[in-house]
Amino acid sequence: MFLDIETVPFYKSYNEIPETLKKLWDNKAERLPVQGEEKSTKELYARAGIYAEFGKIICISVGFMNGAEFRIKSFYGDDEKILLEEFSGLLDRHYSTHQHLLCGHNGKEFDFPYIARRMLINGLPIPQILNLQGKKPWEVQHLDTMDLWRFGDYKHYTSLNLLTTIFNIPSPKDDIDGSMVGTIYWEENDLERIVQYCQKDTLAVAQILLRYMGRPLIKEENIVFT
Repeated sequence: MFLDIETVPFYKSYNEIPETLKKLWDNKAERLPVQGEEKSTKELYARAGIYAEFGKIICISVGFMNGAEFRIKSFYGDDEKILLEEFSGLLDRHYSTHQHLLCGHNGKEFDFPYIARRMLINGLPIPQILNLQGKKPWEVQHLDTMDLWRFGDYKHYTSLNLLTTIFNIPSPKDDIDGSMVGTIYWEENDLERIVQYCQKDTLAVAQILLRYMGRPLIKEENIVFT
């Protein structure tokens, strides 16, 4: 299963954060690396969505091959717990054996742990395929297209957009990019636009893995949205 998630700050603005949590964000933000001019912890709150303790998931898009077809399904909404329950149900029904793998871009460092942390925060059990407790490295059912591209160079970061460009794959960033998701969600209330962006990222991850394997790309006419 290929997947991508979109996240936003849990609260619309810094001023809406409960005081206890606000102090903890201030402590976190004061230690964040900042390029260019100094920013206050209030200004830095726009970045809170990338941290599972201060953000929430608004969309999980998944894709899988079904013969020639590539099927894409999205779980999304304002109620994070509901979308996580629905996503977890899919994993438990269809991805509970050792023959299945989850694949994302930077998934090992972001998507997979973020989902697991938010499930715990919402009081949900972690599906077996996401739960790493007690597993040996070779038992972890995760693939990461960025990790594969490193070829052992753990200092190397390569964006999804860069890989799609060099492999001549249609860019998923043709409308928006990740830095815009919070504004589009909280200010423009356009969740559908974010879902489309998330689905493009999911497709791009699958296309990149196919390029790695020397296989033909998925044709547009074979993409099915369910």
